[in-house]
This record gives sequence, C-alpha cells and structure tokens, in this order.
Amino acid sequence: MSRLDPLFAAELQRLAATGLRRTLTSVRPAAAGAVIRDGQTLLNFSSNDYLGLARHPVLAERAANYAARLGTGSTASRLICGTLEAHAALETRIAELKGRAAAMILASGWQANASVLGALLRFAGPDAKLFADELNHSSLVHGARLGNVKPIRFRHNDLAHLADLLAQHANQPGQRFIVTESVFSMDGDRADIAALVDLAAAYDAFLYVDEAHATGVLGEQGMGLAAHVPGVDLVMGTFSKALGSFGAYVAGSRPLIDFLQNACAGFIYTTAVPPPVLGAIDAALELVPAMDNARQHLAEQSTRVRLAFAQIGIDTAASSTQIIPALVGDATASLDLAASLRARGVLAVAIRPPTVPAGTSRIRFALSAAHTADAVDRLIDAVRDCWPQRLAA
Repeated sequence: MSRLDPLFAAELQRLAATGLRRTLTSVRPAAAGAVIRDGQTLLNFSSNDYLGLARHPVLAERAANYAARLGTGSTASRLICGTLEAHAALETRIAELKGRAAAMILASGWQANASVLGALLRFAGPDAKLFADELNHSSLVHGARLGNVKPIRFRHNDLAHLADLLAQHANQPGQRFIVTESVFSMDGDRADIAALVDLAAAYDAFLYVDEAHATGVLGEQGMGLAAHVPGVDLVMGTFSKALGSFGAYVAGSRPLIDFLQNACAGFIYTTAVPPPVLGAIDAALELVPAMDNARQHLAEQSTRVRLAFAQIGIDTAASSTQIIPALVGDATASLDLAASLRARGVLAVAIRPPTVPAGTSRIRFALSAAHTADAVDRLIDAVRDCWPQRLAA
C-alpha cells in the first residue's frame, strides 16, 4: 500500500463524481472497422486508423520480414549505435514525400512535439515569442513548458487575431514562432496553411505545423496540407494514425534536422524505433500515395455523417475532415450518450476535460476508409435513436 493511497482514492472519487474519471477497457480487433469489447462486437468510430492500415497484411508481412532480418530491438539510442540503415532510408523517403531536405524519426507524436518544440525554444532563448493556436494538442503545450516560454495564444483558427498579436509584438526582441495543427484532433477542422505562411513571412516567424491527423488523408498523395508548401519551416507528423503503425517524424531543412539531432532530448536519450515498426512504416509509405480511392471514400462518408448530424440538430463545430465531434457540453451526459451508442453496437468514446475545454465534452467520431456505407448507415441510425434521449434527460 502506498502512503498516498488515501489521497489517490479521494481524487478518484472526485473525478468520478464530476464525470471525469477515466478507466482502461480492453478490446480485441474484429472485422475491418470493428472491435470486440466485453464479448460484444462494436463498429469502431473512435480509432485513428483512418485508412484501415493497422491490420493490413502488407504492413504485417513487412514488419515480420524486418524482425526476421534485423531483430526485434534497435539496441540503443540513435546517436550510440541504434541508427540502422533502415532508419536512414526511411528518413530520406519521408523527406522526399513531404518536399523537405531532411527528416528525423522519433518514438511517438507526443514525444516529438514536446521535445522538438522545447529544443527550438530553448535555443531561441528567453526572449522567444511563441504564438500558439488555443486548441493546440497537449504535446505542443508541454513543448512550450519545456522551452520555458509562455505561449501567446490566438483564438482558434482566428488568423486576424494572430495578425494583431504579431503586430503588437513586432518591435520586441526575440525570435517569433507560430505553432499550429493542420487538422485539429478534437474538432476536425483545418488551419489555413497558405495564410499562415504569409503571416510567418511578414513577421519573420518560424512556422511549425503538426500534420498528425492530416498525414495519409489529405493533400496530394495523402502527404498532408503542408507538404511541398514553401514557407513552412517544420512539418511534424505521425505513423500511428492513418499510416497504421507507430512513431513520428519531423521534416525540414538539413541544418534544422542536424541541429535537432544534437539538441532534442526526445531523440538523443531514447532507444531508436525498432526494426518491425520500421518495416510497417516502410510498407505504409509504399501504399499510401496510391490510396486516392480510399481517401475519396473516407471524405464522402464523412460528409454524409456531417449532413445527417446537422439534420438531427447536432453541432459538429467546424469539422471538414474524418474527425467529427458531436458537441454535448456536459461530461456526464457525454458518457451517457456513449453508453447508449454502445448498447446499439457503436463504439464512440466520450471526450471530456482536460482533453477538451470545460463545457465542450463531446463524442469524437473518427471515420475510417474501412467503414462501409452500410456501417456509416448504422452509425447514423444509432445516433438518431440516441440523441433525443440525451436531450430529454
């Protein structure tokens, strides 16, 4: 028993009373786009497996091949003896696909954002100015903390507000940074990358774009909204969502990547991504550029869901992607709605504070190219059945 157990128990009771306690529930993969939970087969509308690649046989075969040839572990950090030829080859390939001179693989998206942004801000010094969208991911918030910089937040996707803030600080010392997601993970809306590039140029700001939820899904060959866009200084993305594997990357100029290899703690002090994961990434990068039909299907089904939800009277914020929030407001009500959907065979998890701002709890529906039109019909019918029950509660 821990000395702090009574305090832990009291905090857990407080979280439960406010609808904010979280617990782990195991699932088992079933057919494409579905899982088995507590013996019940559920259509899975909570996964980030946007192209259905997480169980693709080509990824599994390539991962097994890499494991057989190269082993199951990379044995060391990248700067010791953990850099395999496979790491270098994938980084060259990623850089080419993103239209950048160089790239660097990291162990996870959270680690990449927190440690890369932290390294950049520490290098820029105490006068650095970080202009951050107020809905940026937690990893970017922690990156600011690691860089000892208090972010200057602009209203979500409000570039007029950003321009005003940049103008207010234009004559102050310090390197300016603009940091945003290209597709926001909880709202499913998009940043205006071209306008951000113009603002960065006008105020000599370093532009950092997180493409985690756009990579694989949007842009030419699925390479995101910032790929091959001049003026974006650093592009970050993950392999753990549409690419069906694990890990992350950053891409940019050669000097930038060389600097990060010398300054980014999340790269320097972490064991390198292991060979089986590299194999799955390699296979995904072969498949994704040619998956335009899957991307079109995903976009069409996402539009269907948004239109249907609008008819039901559901606020989906400014979603224009495969991520579709159904805004509920109250945390407990969002849990009740998720339970009602689960009873109808749909896994759609409630998202509550602190992941989203207080008063904006929601069901975050995430569609996949693996979802058939019939599966989407079932989702819409289930939501239509459950939503009036929530409003009447």
